[in-house]
Amino acid sequence: MLYLLSTFGLQDDGHVALFNLLRYITFRAGCACLTALVIALFLGKPLIATLRRIQRGGQPIRALGPERHILEKTGTPTMGGVLILVSLLVSVLLWGDLQNGFVWAVLLTTLSFGAIGFADDYLKLSRRNTDGVSKRTRLGCEFATSLLCGWWLQYLTPPDIANQVAFPFVKDLLLPLGYAFPIFAMITITGFGNAVNFTDGLDGLAIVPVVIAAMVFGILSYIVGNHVFADYLQVHAVPGTGELAVFCAALVGAGLGFLWFNAPPASVFMGDTGSLSLGGALGALAVAIKHELVLCIVGGLFVAETLSVIIQVFWYKRTGRRVFLMAPIHHHFEKKGWAEPKIVIRFWIISVILGLCGLATLKLR
Repeated sequence: MLYLLSTFGLQDDGHVALFNLLRYITFRAGCACLTALVIALFLGKPLIATLRRIQRGGQPIRALGPERHILEKTGTPTMGGVLILVSLLVSVLLWGDLQNGFVWAVLLTTLSFGAIGFADDYLKLSRRNTDGVSKRTRLGCEFATSLLCGWWLQYLTPPDIANQVAFPFVKDLLLPLGYAFPIFAMITITGFGNAVNFTDGLDGLAIVPVVIAAMVFGILSYIVGNHVFADYLQVHAVPGTGELAVFCAALVGAGLGFLWFNAPPASVFMGDTGSLSLGGALGALAVAIKHELVLCIVGGLFVAETLSVIIQVFWYKRTGRRVFLMAPIHHHFEKKGWAEPKIVIRFWIISVILGLCGLATLKLR
């Protein structure tokens, strides 16, 4: 919204020369991050108090989970993802270019996944068990949303690369998918939405890797949206995606604000409202800037968590035995006796390393 003011000639008035700064993505990205952080910190306590009052006992804890979760986490409110979404939405609307189609595509996908997660959380709370929206209904809504997002992003992308998948390290290697590209986008977005959901099982475990991934994709968005930088670093330029750096910065600020209340021991859980929306946001960002495969590197922790569930289910159905003591894999380490803070911090370190590996895919001439 503020960006639009800079397009109405206000910057030519000496008294409001500050509006000139609004033309710079880097300035607005910094402001978006700070704005989202302040909003999250300001709204956090009253929102948590409201959730405690409404939810009467907090998030239902899965009976099959680690025993100490029932003792330590019972009564903690959920749906904290609302705090992330509100902070993100206000910040993006305030500092983003609202005429940019990429911003709207990613933002609306994020909010749509958040709405699906909200419905799931609401049913779990109202029924006082861990059964929310049916898997078929939930996946159907996620697939429909991400398919529409994939088609939208395909329409916004230059035709020469719109239907193709780019590979890291090798700029000239492209995989043409043709009309199947929206399906590929659908799998990417839905897959990461659920991958973050699998990871969200310990206090602070999911939000920090999301923040790190958002930082990396903020840098990548800025580069991909600039022809000069994209050519120098040998990545495919996608005009208009530089504005997504503002979205990523707002996501970083909102995530850090939420972490203030989600750090161990958590005062609130993000719930499916937060995990689905954050994963959907990362997936949509990757599709928008043609870095879907790089997301698998940067979000490698989410990939590992998801694979641990798939391997566990497949092997148990086939042999009746378990590969891990419990899946997702962070519960495996809990069962081995690792303290929760040790698991969380070590997984954070892994996420930082993976984020640096993602940036390393940029190659100088």
